[in-house]
Order: sequence, then C-alpha cells, then structure tokens
Amino acid sequence: MQTFTLKGDFIQLIQLLKVMNWVEHGAMAQYVVEEGMVKYNGEVDYRKRLKVRVGDRVEFDGQIVEVVG
Repeated sequence: MQTFTLKGDFIQLIQLLKVMNWVEHGAMAQYVVEEGMVKYNGEVDYRKRLKVRVGDRVEFDGQIVEVVG
C-alpha cells in the first residue's frame, strides 16, 4: 500500500489518480471512475469530483493508496 500526503482539505478523485501515476491523463482518469473501476473506502464510487480527504483509501487496478495528513 502507498500513502499520499495531502496538503489542504481535499484532492479530487481524478486528480489523485493522475498524481499517483495510475493513469496517463485526465480523460483516462474520468473513464476508469465512470466505468466503476475505482473503489473509495472499499466501495465502488462513480463521482469524478469526489473530495478525497485524510483517512480515505482509494483502490485501482490492484493498487491501494491511503491519504495521510
């Protein structure tokens, strides 16, 4: 599992996918979220603009990131 240190209140889900280099570009990030390929705190979530905060966990393609402060 990886960690991401959040600076600020939140990061949007599609931005987190790009920052983690799990997708190549924003359009791909939107696609994987729309197709239900991303889990947010253990549940599939389709919201591209979802605000990910400290303590949240995101899963995609066998990879997991936990957001820390």
